[in-house]
Amino acid sequence: MKKQLADYKPYPTDVSDDAWEFCMPYLALMSEEAPQRTYPLRAVLNGLLYLVKTGCHWRLIPYDFPPWQVIYQQAQRWHKAGCFKAMVHDLRALLRAAKGREVCPSAGIIDSRTLQSTPESGGRAGYDGAKRRKGSKMHVLVDTLGHLLATRVTPANEQDRDQAAQLVAEAQKVTGRTIEICYADQGYVGPKTEDAVAKKGVELVIIKLPEAKRGFVLLPRRWVVERTFAWQARFRRLARDYERAATTLDGIHWVATSVVMLQQAFRLCEVNNRL
Repeated sequence: MKKQLADYKPYPTDVSDDAWEFCMPYLALMSEEAPQRTYPLRAVLNGLLYLVKTGCHWRLIPYDFPPWQVIYQQAQRWHKAGCFKAMVHDLRALLRAAKGREVCPSAGIIDSRTLQSTPESGGRAGYDGAKRRKGSKMHVLVDTLGHLLATRVTPANEQDRDQAAQLVAEAQKVTGRTIEICYADQGYVGPKTEDAVAKKGVELVIIKLPEAKRGFVLLPRRWVVERTFAWQARFRRLARDYERAATTLDGIHWVATSVVMLQQAFRLCEVNNRL
């Protein structure tokens, strides 16, 4: 039996009042009084955040939230409308300004990680020979603070170097072509890749491992994108690829990124208020 509103006990994943006040203008695709809207948008968002953080099945979203079909369909609308991308763009500008950086970055870091496939996503999965894993690859390009600029989902057998130009092109689009240099690992080595990225007005710089590597080595610049992957790993829905559609996985990625950046922004506000 579904709980009444008066009996509802908030989950740790629910958005706070301040966070909802920030998110609402981005997510309100229609008026709250629209006849198509049966459930409050805030309750729908809370259900989506619960799924992304806990990693549960869509059909196992607790009855405290709107029906899973409602949450899934609304999440698709938000993704197609670019709501979370717009939120990330503005949060990135806010966080960069707070750090004393230019609002639009001039440098980026590119990398990818492979998510293990599941029976739901196995049909579009590929085999990553380097990681010895079948699944999907999440290609990302972040700024020097680790904030997301562009992302792309492919089967795991797709080469990293083949996605570089498209990621750089998307990053140039959202920043107004301010990216001048992009750092990458040795998976992006090759004249063809360098030329494709150069056509977008960006210099590709490869950060190589020391020849005599012993144990863990902290690579300059490159560690930033690894920290971004660590932020994402805290969301269990991104621990494996549970989605049948690559677009849904990409949308969940942007939702998780929005949550991380919102937390950073409010934490920064708390520090400034103490000072």
